[in-house]
Amino acid sequence: MTPLSREQLAEKVAAWLPPGSVINLGIGIPGLINKYVRPEQEIILQSENGIIHFEGLQAGQKEDTDSVDASKRPVSILPGGAYIDAGLSFALMRGGHIDVTVLGAFEVSEKGDIANWWTGEEDDVPGVGGAMDLASGAKSIWVVMEHMTRGGQSKIVRQCSYPLTAPRVVSRIFTDLAVLDVEPQGLVVVDMIDGLTRSELQKRTAAPLIFMDASAAATGHRVSPVGAA
Repeated sequence: MTPLSREQLAEKVAAWLPPGSVINLGIGIPGLINKYVRPEQEIILQSENGIIHFEGLQAGQKEDTDSVDASKRPVSILPGGAYIDAGLSFALMRGGHIDVTVLGAFEVSEKGDIANWWTGEEDDVPGVGGAMDLASGAKSIWVVMEHMTRGGQSKIVRQCSYPLTAPRVVSRIFTDLAVLDVEPQGLVVVDMIDGLTRSELQKRTAAPLIFMDASAAATGHRVSPVGAA
């Protein structure tokens, strides 16, 4: 069982984005997603620093140092795209005009709480940026992150230990091990990487998981947690 790389994870999230939607991409792993969005998806990307309708640089494209996204990565403006000021950019983010925002996180709770702006450590400089605006203004909040910390602790928890960005807002979590939906009854596993068993995933997750059988996936019927695949 080999966890997905950051690039593989970004490519996976891109494939799951709703066609024809307006998407905001945060910093970190979310900033890698733009180069995997396909033209046929008809997605409009918005960046917090004031860009609408862009893509990641493709092989052979010349870098324009004036065109960077919120992750400070070079991007290419697409036909119909525009540069906008911070006021308009945040109005889009706060006003419900973003269909999905994809954010990174330090922790996400089983109830959809997200903590992604400060670890609470004295030597850590807090920087919330536009995360709170997106968490309250976007129609759907997805999180993409590694499943565990470098120290081997689960980043999916029952209750966040870090200061919250927003409570009960995350609807879907992508990690290098699985995809989970946050639902009223708990965390529902909708996808896992090859070679990973249910029991192994549960051991790596500090919150109870609910799994779907293959037959249940077609009907949307949820099943109770089980021990092993």
